[in-house]
Amino acid sequence: MGSPIETLIRDTVAKGVETLAAFNRKRLAAPVDGNPFLTGIHAPMKEELTLHELAVTGTVPSGLNGRYLRIGPNPVEPDPASYHWFIGDGMVHGLAIEHGKPLWYRNRWIRSNAVAEALGTTPAPGPRHRFDTVNTNVVEIARRTFALVEGGSFPVELDTDLGDQTYNPFDGSLKGSFAAHPHRDPRTGENHAICYDGREPGMIRHVVISDAGTVIREEPVSVQHGPMIHDCAITERFVVILDLPVTFSMKTLIEGHGFPYRWNPNHQARVGLMPRSGTQDDIIWCPVAPGYAFHVANAYDAPGGEAVIDLCAYESMFDGYGAGPSSRCRGLERWTVDPVSRAVNVQTLDTAAQDFPRIDERFFGLPHRFVWSIATPEIPNRQFIGATRILAYDVLTGEHAVHDFGPGRFPGEFVFVPESAEVPEGHGWLIGLVVDLPKETTDLVILDARRFAEPPVASIHLPHRIPPGFHGNWIGEGAGQ
Repeated sequence: MGSPIETLIRDTVAKGVETLAAFNRKRLAAPVDGNPFLTGIHAPMKEELTLHELAVTGTVPSGLNGRYLRIGPNPVEPDPASYHWFIGDGMVHGLAIEHGKPLWYRNRWIRSNAVAEALGTTPAPGPRHRFDTVNTNVVEIARRTFALVEGGSFPVELDTDLGDQTYNPFDGSLKGSFAAHPHRDPRTGENHAICYDGREPGMIRHVVISDAGTVIREEPVSVQHGPMIHDCAITERFVVILDLPVTFSMKTLIEGHGFPYRWNPNHQARVGLMPRSGTQDDIIWCPVAPGYAFHVANAYDAPGGEAVIDLCAYESMFDGYGAGPSSRCRGLERWTVDPVSRAVNVQTLDTAAQDFPRIDERFFGLPHRFVWSIATPEIPNRQFIGATRILAYDVLTGEHAVHDFGPGRFPGEFVFVPESAEVPEGHGWLIGLVVDLPKETTDLVILDARRFAEPPVASIHLPHRIPPGFHGNWIGEGAGQ
């Protein structure tokens, strides 16, 4: 962790770099055609709403009781010259459903210090770590609801109706940063995450949260160059670490850009298989061809001892101009990692460009059959989005199915909700937001996963456009503070 003197030196250098970056940020020129993350479909909402009496087309399944929550960037006072989608002030959107009836829609900014100052209100209480912008995921951990971000901030705990917020490092048990994608082991109830910190480029950490909501493991792992590790995976034996060539760029930071990560061809792409209770000395590092993956659908142990990882992969990311992808997504891939030979076999399952893959999460760490994802543009798009379809892939049969929402209607990530805890895999609902850009409205759409291509079972209509966000989940009845 470093001595007090080392920490003092590092903090002093960091303050100097931040001062230079702030100076150069003022000299950046805004894009002549507008910042792609502040215009069109990404234009931020200007107010917080509470809506009741929501219109519905179709019939909401009577068994749905809980809240659909999703978070994303919604900057209050952005600088068009330096703003990037990944750094915007967080806003949570929630829609509560009870016995087939929508009760309310609410959107609330995460009350960081900067947001509270801009809005003239009180910041959310609780301790801070590095920074306090939280904008990437909303999850249930130990029957409580947390908003998450990677790279430096503590989580923010949310109450049931999104009224109260508290920065909460799992009741004081978390010492460092957390991650945007913890994965819950359905067998133990533990949540596993791989965490990085922008101020600690030489180290990441494997963090485990018990079923009771307390950090029980925070194991350091040495790395180089400060890799951006957005997601991870678990098998019954391993935690899967994706150490890929998007890394911290001091040059980009000093130039004043808000998002300081870029493609680094000098960083060895590798997959790490870390025994779930092991140390960094036990990690089996396996080199893989250069590429980048934001999201893993799932991973599991094969009968022969290999680790199987299904993910969405790109040839490169943030290579050169760093606003959006620098390559098309190659599709849904299967990486089979042999811990003995340390070879990684890459197989393309579905060639369609796609991302945000989700599974029936009762099968995390176990063999799965279905993957659902959103289609991404065939030509890299500075706004990251641009397709009107979501996709389903059957690993067993190889069947590829499409649900197209029609011209001008852009879906976000869809999450799977089983009909009950006992039903077979894939028996349930897919739920997500769809923006109708021409009409400037949004629908919460519910599909029957077994009738994927058919019209929605129900659509709950919202009279405004919700800007594209990152991740969300269905939080069942009873989860909250």
